[in-house]
Amino acid sequence: SGSDSDSEDSSLSDSELQEAFSRGELKPGLNVVLEDRPKRRNDTNGLKQCLSEFRKQLAWVERLDVTSGQVVDPVSQSASDKDAVDPENDFQREMSFYRQAQAAVLEALPKLHKLQVHTRRPDDYFAEMAKSDQQMQKIRQKLKSKQEAMERSEKAKQLRAMRKYGKKVQTEILQRRQKEKKNMLNAVKKYQKGLSDKLDFLDEEQTTSQGNKKGSTSQRIKKGPNAKRRYKNQKFGFGGKKKGSKWNTKESFNDVSSFRSKVAHNKGTGKGGKKALNKRPGKRARQKMKNRAR
Repeated sequence: SGSDSDSEDSSLSDSELQEAFSRGELKPGLNVVLEDRPKRRNDTNGLKQCLSEFRKQLAWVERLDVTSGQVVDPVSQSASDKDAVDPENDFQREMSFYRQAQAAVLEALPKLHKLQVHTRRPDDYFAEMAKSDQQMQKIRQKLKSKQEAMERSEKAKQLRAMRKYGKKVQTEILQRRQKEKKNMLNAVKKYQKGLSDKLDFLDEEQTTSQGNKKGSTSQRIKKGPNAKRRYKNQKFGFGGKKKGSKWNTKESFNDVSSFRSKVAHNKGTGKGGKKALNKRPGKRARQKMKNRAR
């Protein structure tokens, strides 16, 4: 309590010292301590005189002051009483402010139109912005960075959800496979013990394997032959009749376009020429020669 009184005295003494210093009653280094606190006065007449000086009898277009209540509620078709507004209810309080402003606008607009005052901004109106372009650019960059961060977080959430869903599907597939395997093993044990004479589990397994094979063949048909198969088909053909393919026919017998006289009479330098005579005999010919020598 003593410290509070000291602080109050010091604050009062400071103000009094400043006033005394402005009047010239104090000199540098001189302090005056007031024994009694100054009495506060309620000068009503002075306040009224100041108010009369402030008040100016101007035209309404210079003042633009409107005093009105709330506009009629279109739902209830009645103006809501201000006492009925709950100050703790944010929505109700803001709606009362909005309706009061709306009533003031509806009352002021006809007066402005009567005084021929324009209430709409022209299309070619140009007003300089209060903020500079550099500051607006910074604000745009900040908003853009926030938006990108929100998009990244949303993508991360989606990825986490997809991973959870993938894990869930994988666990369900594994559980289903384990269940099928367990059922098949139980059926095999029952068949081995003679408790059952049905082999339905084998048929089910065969049908599933056939279904997988059909799926794979359909995929192959869709994809088509690979590059190696296409090359072999181009080189060797697509099969067909092999027996009798080298038999002579009437047309091939009469066709003498491939006849070479030099090759036929050993006059050429190819396989049937003189150089071919010095060629080593084949394995069978050498075997025959050995047998004759014996």
